[in-house]
Amino acid sequence: MDKIILQKVCELQSQGEKLALIMIINTKGSTPRKIGSAMIVERNGKIWGTVGGGCCEAEVRQRALVAMDEGISCIYQATLLNDVAANEGMVCGGIMDFFIQVL
Repeated sequence: MDKIILQKVCELQSQGEKLALIMIINTKGSTPRKIGSAMIVERNGKIWGTVGGGCCEAEVRQRALVAMDEGISCIYQATLLNDVAANEGMVCGGIMDFFIQVL
């Protein structure tokens, strides 16, 4: 995990902020980021880091906000099929599994 992400988690937690730590735990095919890439989502929706950008990152960000509302960590899968990726202007076409940990 990126040192900056880890430092930000510690900082936000010391301030009592509710947040979600998102980490890529599995990939298949062509994906913009690989296993271990991490991102933080704050309760207000602000993000730190990246798990790939674009529609996939927006999807997992939204799921993290729901997970925080529910107070339940989860696994989320995003599929970047070739036709969907092409329509979004992306060059990848794979599957990414994320662990969303509510902190």
